[in-house]
Amino acid sequence: MLPSFEQAQIILEKYNHEPFHLHHAQVVAETMRYFARRYDPEQEEYWAIVGLLHDIDFEQYPEEHCLKGVDILFQERIDESVIHSAMSHGYGIVPTSYQPEHIMEKILFATDELTGLIGATALMRPSKSVSDMEVSSLRKKFKDKKFAAGCSRDVMIKGAEILGWSLDELFSATLEAMKNIETR
Repeated sequence: MLPSFEQAQIILEKYNHEPFHLHHAQVVAETMRYFARRYDPEQEEYWAIVGLLHDIDFEQYPEEHCLKGVDILFQERIDESVIHSAMSHGYGIVPTSYQPEHIMEKILFATDELTGLIGATALMRPSKSVSDMEVSSLRKKFKDKKFAAGCSRDVMIKGAEILGWSLDELFSATLEAMKNIETR
């Protein structure tokens, strides 16, 4: 089954209850929707669904992340293409056979951790917003390994590499996506 965004939201909420995880799923979904408008406008909802479901298993099974996700999505009868795309964000991090191949999967891989870093950086700003954040501020927080330590800098670097983008290009594009989300 290829779920609608609303159906994917119901499935997400079946396995996730913590506000942090639900918020992260929404941010990633809307970030993916933003990038879809740029790279694959006819598949905007598909990209958003993949972003929404990418961490379906993390709240309940953090030690088996992306492995249990396959099981959960399969059990929910989700189309294999969605499973592959959503779980490919764990490539090289967890033992998964799904490698990011499509531009959408590469963007998910590259931006998942970065949205967390951007969100944490925004919380430290007087405005508590991304609207006035510059790439230079983000770069400074990126260099501070103790800040938002759970956001893997190695994954962000690898993500930029697999996209063929510089780290600043990745920062700039993802920051623009999150600014777009915040103003909607």
